[in-house]
Amino acid sequence: MLFDRFAPFSIWARIRPDAITVWDDKRVQRALSWYYLVMKDEAPAKFMLAKIVEVEDNPKKLAIEQLEELNKTKKKELIKLVEQARRRKYTLDDFKKDSRNMPKFSLLHVDAELARRYASPCRLCERRCMVRREKQIGACRVGIKTYVHSWFHHLGEEAPLVPSGTIFYGGCNFTCVFCQNYDISQVYPRSGEVVDARRLAEIQKQLRMHGARNINHVGGDPTPNLHTIVESLIYLDTNVPQLWNSNMYMSMESMNILVDIIDIWLPDFKYGNDKCAWRLSSAKNYVKVVTRNLSIAVKYGDMIIRHLVLPGHLECCTKPVLRWIAENLPRDRVLVNVMEQYRPEHFVLRYPKRWPEITRRLTDREIVDARLYAEKLGLIYDPVS
Repeated sequence: MLFDRFAPFSIWARIRPDAITVWDDKRVQRALSWYYLVMKDEAPAKFMLAKIVEVEDNPKKLAIEQLEELNKTKKKELIKLVEQARRRKYTLDDFKKDSRNMPKFSLLHVDAELARRYASPCRLCERRCMVRREKQIGACRVGIKTYVHSWFHHLGEEAPLVPSGTIFYGGCNFTCVFCQNYDISQVYPRSGEVVDARRLAEIQKQLRMHGARNINHVGGDPTPNLHTIVESLIYLDTNVPQLWNSNMYMSMESMNILVDIIDIWLPDFKYGNDKCAWRLSSAKNYVKVVTRNLSIAVKYGDMIIRHLVLPGHLECCTKPVLRWIAENLPRDRVLVNVMEQYRPEHFVLRYPKRWPEITRRLTDREIVDARLYAEKLGLIYDPVS
């Protein structure tokens, strides 16, 4: 039996009481309505629904063009199911009845096979390194194997997510000079536990059965591990919202898969221009790629956008990022967390003269200005209390 994720006397609720009281906010209820239904087991998660969208042929025997066409066609059926569930006309109990006659092959099998093929030669992210990852390491610093460095109930995430069943994967497609997780993303990405899809499914089940509100795929960045993550959902028989905690630098190929399985997005929108993105993260065409993916993602799930305010980057990054969100995404459906947690780490500490403006923490004035600007734009920011 699942622990009651709203139990007022549980240990986590005493540590983070705002994780309960946040749901009194009508704006949060509205913005995270789908996630709430799945979290409370009142609706099946999207990956569960994808399991009952039947395909006739074995995806492993199809050409990639056939798989892509199947994905496109069967996605329409999934969207209809999700909409029925959103309107409470298709519940988790309905799913359990239908799953007694689970199809041999489904849209989820198609997505898993597509992810496997996109992973080698790799075009899971917009670096498109096209490396044969069975034989060599990709631009993300990992091969075809998936490494899990830790998994636990995270009590430090945004209030609606706590406790979050967080899985930290090794590897990342960025090279952020200030990365706080540089040990698993850049230095020792292949030092974690090697997991296959069945093991990853078991980890997710254990997290949910012990009270996690969601499964939080993070890193590093989860994108290099998409093939293992999608396949794991075939074996996962526990209803739980899937959360994508990412830099959002995925390719369109990956996005077409992710929209079938992700219930809530937790994107990190770092930079307001390509120059800063290249200088600090070695990411080309950053703004175009990330804004494209955000525009797609918001149509297929709930969203909390994180923006980490960087010292000296208020005008070039923070304000353009917040302005783009306000002008291009539905304000009543997107929460924004304006984050003040920046601290100098990694290369910034070793070579401070190369990035002098970010060798310090934020001033009080910078974070106040950032939040006032978000408020001026009408954004629902900082959904923590």
